[in-house]
Amino acid sequence: MFAALGRFVTRFRWFVIAGWVLIAVIVGATAPALESTQDNSEFLPDHYESIQALKLQEAEFSDAFSPGAILVFERKDGAKLTAADQTAAVEVATEVGSTLGKKTFQQVVITQNEEGKPNLSADGTVMFGIVPLADGASGYDPQAFDDAEDLRKELGDLEKGTDLEIRTTGSVPQGLDSQESGETTLLIVGIVTVVLIVGLLALIFRSVLICLLPVVTVALVSVIATGAIAWANDIFDLKADSSVQQILIVVLYGVGTDYILFFLFRHRERMRQGAAVRDSVVHSLDRAGEAIASAGGAVIVAFMALILSSLSIFRAIGPALAIAVFVTLIAALTLVPAIVSLLGKALFWPSKSWQKEPKHGTFIKLGNTVGRHPGRTALVSGGAMAVLAIFALSFNPSFDFNSSLPDGVESTEAMETFQEHFSAGAAEPVPVLVDTKGADVTPAQLETFKTALGEAKGVDEVAGPIPSADKSAYQYYLTLSDDPVSDVAQDNVSGPIRDAAHEAAPDGTEAYVGGTPGIFADMSSAMARDYKVVFPVAAAVIMLILALLLRSLVAPWFLMAAVGLGFAATLGTTVIAFQFIGGESGLIFMLPIYIYLFVTALGTDYNILMIARLREEAQEGRDPHEAAARAVTHAGPTIAAAGVILAGTFASLMLGGNTLIVSMGFALAVGILIVSFVMSMFFTPALTSLLGHAAWWPGHGDATKHEDAPTPESLTT
Repeated sequence: MFAALGRFVTRFRWFVIAGWVLIAVIVGATAPALESTQDNSEFLPDHYESIQALKLQEAEFSDAFSPGAILVFERKDGAKLTAADQTAAVEVATEVGSTLGKKTFQQVVITQNEEGKPNLSADGTVMFGIVPLADGASGYDPQAFDDAEDLRKELGDLEKGTDLEIRTTGSVPQGLDSQESGETTLLIVGIVTVVLIVGLLALIFRSVLICLLPVVTVALVSVIATGAIAWANDIFDLKADSSVQQILIVVLYGVGTDYILFFLFRHRERMRQGAAVRDSVVHSLDRAGEAIASAGGAVIVAFMALILSSLSIFRAIGPALAIAVFVTLIAALTLVPAIVSLLGKALFWPSKSWQKEPKHGTFIKLGNTVGRHPGRTALVSGGAMAVLAIFALSFNPSFDFNSSLPDGVESTEAMETFQEHFSAGAAEPVPVLVDTKGADVTPAQLETFKTALGEAKGVDEVAGPIPSADKSAYQYYLTLSDDPVSDVAQDNVSGPIRDAAHEAAPDGTEAYVGGTPGIFADMSSAMARDYKVVFPVAAAVIMLILALLLRSLVAPWFLMAAVGLGFAATLGTTVIAFQFIGGESGLIFMLPIYIYLFVTALGTDYNILMIARLREEAQEGRDPHEAAARAVTHAGPTIAAAGVILAGTFASLMLGGNTLIVSMGFALAVGILIVSFVMSMFFTPALTSLLGHAAWWPGHGDATKHEDAPTPESLTT
């Protein structure tokens, strides 16, 4: 099938290239913009307690407000706020409140003490105002970020002529800073990725056109993939995470370059044997096409398995990345061969070294080592991964999204000042709602419930109850002793606070604890469920793909075991680097999913490439040890080059400037190096060599020799 595809794209190469360009132009002109959301409540199903609390609040307390922003007032010289300063702060809050866009914000609220004066910090240096969200405003849309930017500009003008310094923080300003940081990261990642790919390809092939091939190809593919993802988001109402565009660049360039390398190394090998360009393209696509298609299929399956997630953040990311990989895969099988066929030998210009096969290269030595000592190789490589995997047991998931903000931005500095001078939980009181369900509730019962909430661990203060219009529901607000987005607040809400609310709820009623820490607690529960569902389903389908590719029921088992070991080793290495050495209390909760997405899925890519070459060498009549040596010699450079490029691409995320992106970039880069240089290069061929003929049971695909394996002499003739 792939030989026929190769003949088609080489014969109609101009039409294939023109078709891709035309599709890219049409999609780029007509597809909607790819947007994302950062509202965590949108990511949870309705049956979770935090979402039930939110829906009850919206239904029964239309006048309730959610803090959209916090204004932090200080003197520029750091001294205590005078009476004149306090008056000026109130005047600024009143004036800015009258000019705020009603789409996002309401009138600024300056909290007061019992004497009717603005609340000051204990040392008298800081006061604050709360800017509620307007009715119907989410606070996470482009309009909200535009309004937050206008708010900052307005405050900057109003503080002139006063001794005040006014800074903004809270959910909307933090979202604005996160977006701006993300745009900067996106630019950095894009530049570093392109420079890295061009630089490494220059070292490997010493060819100008090969350096440009992935850049041009992926640039074309990205237009089509991004448009297709945006259409899918609109049609299926997917909720894309705010980091999807950063990850999308990495996927397109990383995976695209991988598949291009899979083909180019095979094409160069065939050209060295004296084949004509078109014949080499057809042969290379015939031999590498199955591995590329199977590898791409495995990655797509791994991504699509996320539609089984209970979190819409992953249900959106999975299909989005699957679409990107699918478009990249089709381009690797059609567009790239067409371009290579068109360029001919000029593809390798100005290098001439591609015509000579190295006689004593590094990979020949590595291949001989694996072939001669498979037991020792498997023990060392597998043992190293197993030791690192042990540390994965110490992984502590964190939901502290404040770490995703870079240091030095206004919202981060303002929040630090606020938390230093006021109760950490004052930034975002946590709502607790009581649904009477038609039961009669007395004031004494409501007061008893309030007392129980106040005695729960992690609660500083309880306000309420506030009755709904028909008194069918009551609302309380908790001021926590910890930052509402911290892991401590999440643990307290999911444990003692919810336990107290459920146990103390009046008979016949039901209590719901919501707010940001409630959402994070529910997300943690959802993640635990997803690990038990998504991973096994993806592993089962990938094993089916491997079984069909290899016609074996044995190989898929040890290949997936190797990938699982690589996953655990990656997570363990990241835990060592950030929790044990870096002193972090935990790592972002999404990290295992992202390691699964890229390390597991792409690790399967490299395993497929290696195992396909092992089978091919065995089909040529070589014994398992010699087949392993030859496979490492020929597939090793491809895997090494692809691994270095992809690891470097992921490592560029570490320039993002915040803990979340840095830890993710580190984990993915290290993971790719582990699965390419340890697992695929040594562990998989060594284990296959040890198993010998049994690795291919029951199909024994290693026993059938290719009928069209011409010699170099016949090719020259």
